[in-house]
Amino acid sequence: MERSGKDYVLFSHGGQYMPQEEMLEVRKRKHNLVIGIPRETTYQENRIALAPEAVAVLVQNGHKILIESKAGDNAFFPDKEFANAGGELVHSHGEVFKANIILKVGPLTDKELELVKPGQVVLSSLALPMQKEEYFKTLVKKKVTAAAFEFIRDKTNSFPLVRSMSEIAGNTSILIASEYLCNKKFGKGRMFGGFSGITPTEVVILGAGTVGEYAVRAAMGLGAMVKVFDNSIYKLRRLQNNLNARIFTSIIQPKVLLKALKTADVVIGALHSSYGRTPIVVTEDMVSQMKYGGVVVDVSIDQGGCVETSEVTNHSEPVFQKHGVTHYCVPNIASRVPHTASYAFSNFFVPVLLAIGEEGGVENMLKKDTGVRQGVYLFNGILTNQYIGEYFGLPYQDIDLLMAAF
Repeated sequence: MERSGKDYVLFSHGGQYMPQEEMLEVRKRKHNLVIGIPRETTYQENRIALAPEAVAVLVQNGHKILIESKAGDNAFFPDKEFANAGGELVHSHGEVFKANIILKVGPLTDKELELVKPGQVVLSSLALPMQKEEYFKTLVKKKVTAAAFEFIRDKTNSFPLVRSMSEIAGNTSILIASEYLCNKKFGKGRMFGGFSGITPTEVVILGAGTVGEYAVRAAMGLGAMVKVFDNSIYKLRRLQNNLNARIFTSIIQPKVLLKALKTADVVIGALHSSYGRTPIVVTEDMVSQMKYGGVVVDVSIDQGGCVETSEVTNHSEPVFQKHGVTHYCVPNIASRVPHTASYAFSNFFVPVLLAIGEEGGVENMLKKDTGVRQGVYLFNGILTNQYIGEYFGLPYQDIDLLMAAF
C-alpha cells in the first residue's frame, strides 16, 4: 500500500485508488411501518392476524397499527385491549387500507381488491382453489407485493403457519369428538378416554401427518386406544419415533381398516393430498357397519373429505347423522378456537414485521429471508409463482432472480 499525503488504499495492480471512507458499510435506515388489520369478512373466519400483545410489541418498536373496530371480536379480543396496546382503532375498511402493509387471515375479497392501493404490501392467505384469474390481474395492475402464508417456509423448509394450524386442528378434532361422543342427541353418553375397569375409547386416525400426530397425542393423553392408518410407511415410522411409543399402525388395507372401524368409537379423517382431492378411503358401506353413536371428524373436508358420507358443514350447524354415525365436517377447524389460533399467527408475524422495519423495507427483508420469499406470489406487480402462472396462463418470473437484480 502506498501513501501520498492522503489516506488511500491500493486495490488493483493498475494503480487505481479509492478513498477509504467510501468503503465503509452504509447502515440501513430503519422504517417505521404502518400496518392495517381489517375486520375479516370471509364466511365464519373468526381469527385475527395479531393479538393485542403482538400489537404492543410492534408499537413499542415505533410502528403504527391501524385496526378496524370489532376486528378481534370473534376471536374474543375486544377493541379496548387493542387500544390499550397502542393500536389505533378505525371504523371502516377504507381507513385500514390506507396503511402500507395489510395483514389479514383470509384472502382478499372482491371489495378489498378495490381498496388495495398501488404499491401496497399484502400478507394473507391465498386459498388458491377459490381464486380466479382476475384476482391476480388486479393485483398486477396495482403493482402489489403479496405473500400467502400457506406458501411461507422456515429454516427447516417446512410450512410454519400451516403446521401451527394443523397442530391446532389435530388437538381440536379430539376435543370435538369428545364433545359429541357424550352428547345426548348425537352421541351415546360415553366419556372419551378410559380409566381402570372400563374399556377405553377406540379411535381410528386416518393419516400420519401433522394433524394425525397431534390427534394421536391428544387421544392418548385422554387414555384412548389409538389405531393409525396411512399409506406412507415413512410417516408411520416417523409418528412412532416422535411419540416414542409403538402404537398400532397399518397401511390402508380395506379389510384391516373395516375391522378397526367396526369397533371404533371415533374416526378422525386427517389425510392430506398434495394435489387435488383427498382420496376416499372409508366407503359408505364401511360407515354403515360402525357403532351406533360413533363420531366421524373429517378434517380432510377442505379437500373433499376422506369419508364417502362426509358433506361440508359449518360452525353454525356443524354435525349431521348418517347410518347412526355423527359426522363433523367443518372446514377450517382452527377457526373454532380463534383465540388460540390468533396467537399462533402473532407468534409468526411479529418477527417478520420487525425484520421488515429493521431491514428498511420489505424488499431488503426478502433478500435475507428465503423462507418468507418463497411465500411471495407477487413482487411489485410481477407474478412470481410458477404454478399460478402456468395454471392461469399468466407471465411470471423467478423471485430469486428478481431479488438478485433488485
